[in-house]
Amino acid sequence: MSHDHHNTEKRKNEHIEIALNKDVTGNNITTGFENYRFKHNALPEINFTDIDLSSVFLGKPIKAPFLISSMTGGTMQAYGINKALALAAEAHGWAIGLGSMRAAIENEGTAYSFRIRKYAPSAPIIANLGAVQLNYGYGIKECRRAVEIAEADGLVLHLNGLQEIFQPEGDVNFSNLLKKIEDAAKNMPVPLGVKEVGMGIDGETAQKLIDAGVQFIDVAGAGGTSWIQVEKYRSKDPMRERAAEAFQDWGYSTAEALLDVRNYSADVPLIASGGLNNGVDAAKALSLGANLAGFGRTLLREAVDDEQAIHLRLNQIEFELRTAMFGIGAVSLAELASTTRFKKTISG
Repeated sequence: MSHDHHNTEKRKNEHIEIALNKDVTGNNITTGFENYRFKHNALPEINFTDIDLSSVFLGKPIKAPFLISSMTGGTMQAYGINKALALAAEAHGWAIGLGSMRAAIENEGTAYSFRIRKYAPSAPIIANLGAVQLNYGYGIKECRRAVEIAEADGLVLHLNGLQEIFQPEGDVNFSNLLKKIEDAAKNMPVPLGVKEVGMGIDGETAQKLIDAGVQFIDVAGAGGTSWIQVEKYRSKDPMRERAAEAFQDWGYSTAEALLDVRNYSADVPLIASGGLNNGVDAAKALSLGANLAGFGRTLLREAVDDEQAIHLRLNQIEFELRTAMFGIGAVSLAELASTTRFKKTISG
């Protein structure tokens, strides 16, 4: 078993290193947000200082509709990153998601790296496990354990099929998972959600998940980090490394995935992550039906660098969202969600 721990730990540190230093976005694929524009309102009839970004997620008030997306955990370096992000989430009133907690389930000794509740006492925290682990010996007990370690308000199961295929040590049996996700949803003390990791979730799949009792969905679309590209840099398998090239433009763009899922369900809480770079992207995501906008790898550099940098970055994202709302005369998130000043500019 200790061999496993060591592998997981080594993998996590490699993931951080690669995400920071290599080009890990897909090629010839975008989030789709560039195909949408707001129509400027020269007479917004609102006071900028009245713009209200507050919302609720997992039953908790948040000051802004943002999620720091799940990235890492399981190593000392990851703990430093999670701590910095948790402090920032708390200070800004954002929600925060943890990276895959399999490391902590395999090896209690790494659980500390996911214990961020003391740094974010009031933030909604989402614990995270790979859905596929339900086919590799994990059950309700492990799911509950992840929630317990993180003192989380929700648990997200991630679907990362193509990442597992390209991962040297990947788990590739994705059969009959829906039933197991349904069982988990029934037996969790907190809401269960599902996310992709950058290839998107379409409406039809979302509907199956919702029918199975899944309570929130993060579309995690294409246009940001491609885990196929990340794993390519770790690959010791020349065939897989070459094959990764064929999948550079694979995935369902974040904008399209959002629209598609919303089309199937008007009510499910939706998180838009995958390639969001700023508050204007977030405004577009919220106009397309998202309840929360998730930022992941684009915050990693600041989380590693210094505390000031991450605060400035979150301030900037909030400022950009407020300014976009001011620019269309939307004083609340409800007005932003229902704005008519939003259109597709070109057919992508």
